[in-house]
Amino acid sequence: MLLLSAMLVACAHQPERRSTLEVRDAREPSRSGPREEGLASWYGREHQGGPTASGERFDMHAMTAAHRRLRMQTRVRVTSKLDGKSVVVRINDRGPYARGRVIDLSYAAARTLDMLERGVLPVFIEVLP
Repeated sequence: MLLLSAMLVACAHQPERRSTLEVRDAREPSRSGPREEGLASWYGREHQGGPTASGERFDMHAMTAAHRRLRMQTRVRVTSKLDGKSVVVRINDRGPYARGRVIDLSYAAARTLDMLERGVLPVFIEVLP
């Protein structure tokens, strides 16, 4: 009797499973780590060669950024909320010091996001593993 019951349960109609894949807006980052959103700004030539909080010299052509709280050498993906373009940068400095901004990008990172003329850009920031 137990065997018959087990077979009936196993053969019972199972509800259709839905895909676990989610379609997401390209302007919203994946959820791989802690996230933050706000305004990004950039810095370049005026700081070229100067010291950073990590002890290295600032290189405006490197994919780096300044953040107030993240650990030095943390890698983050910065994604434009306007067009979905993204760039991966390494935190090597402290800042930004301008009110209302969450990250300062190097010239190279800002150029990749097409924000040089605009100066500031609304972004998502996600910490990468």
